[in-house]
Amino acid sequence: MTDAAEIATYLDQLLDTPTIPDYPGALNGLQLASSGDVRRIGACVDFSSRTVAIAAEQAVNLLLVHHGMFWGGARPFTGVRYSQIRILLERNIAVYASHLPLDRHAIFGNNVLLSQKLGLEPSGEFASYRGSGVGVSGECDIATVEIVERARLFARIHGGDAIATGFPRDRHSRRWAICTGAGASAETLTEAVHKKIDTLIVGEGPHWTAVEATDLGIVIIYAGHYATETLGVAALAEHAAQKFGIEWTMIHAPTGL
Repeated sequence: MTDAAEIATYLDQLLDTPTIPDYPGALNGLQLASSGDVRRIGACVDFSSRTVAIAAEQAVNLLLVHHGMFWGGARPFTGVRYSQIRILLERNIAVYASHLPLDRHAIFGNNVLLSQKLGLEPSGEFASYRGSGVGVSGECDIATVEIVERARLFARIHGGDAIATGFPRDRHSRRWAICTGAGASAETLTEAVHKKIDTLIVGEGPHWTAVEATDLGIVIIYAGHYATETLGVAALAEHAAQKFGIEWTMIHAPTGL
């Protein structure tokens, strides 16, 4: 058996956490320590009252999350925040968070794993953030409607759905890119144009990105923020559990988005 600090050190090295730039509120790494050995890891996309309660019910004592405790910035531990912390401390539950380090990882990353689920073979990076490629891209010759159907099936399995901007039924995708989560933005559309991407697969994006993409001749497939970011935490938790000889479980809490 091992403790949360040792597992966190291993995960930091595996994900190259200290060198990956990220949004300050991500605060990647061990966010809340615990005492004693970790017996069960719980993987979840979002830190929330719901996932904390499920972790307590399922005897999880290390939560591995994608969007961590400080995602909304520094806030006082009152009200709901106090209730979350109280449960974590009473049940001796540690919290480890990984955002962009997990998104971009070549083995356990959300983007590479989603490409595999959709039957796409990555050959390059996409969605550069401060010099670091977060997403993946590649070439194919697949009917766009087929990729949409694959994305829809995947999303529905994970509690969501997929929608796409309009395109002719006989359209084929030749150059694709994936950026999970909130992947449709001014930056990713600009990069897509530069790299001649014709099909962009994301979790979600603002309404205007669908309008802009149509004008640019790009099809965007919105496969759900939650759904597209379930894969990394699950794969990482399974790996850590095998590495340290402990149990793990997936804590599902779909948002519908």
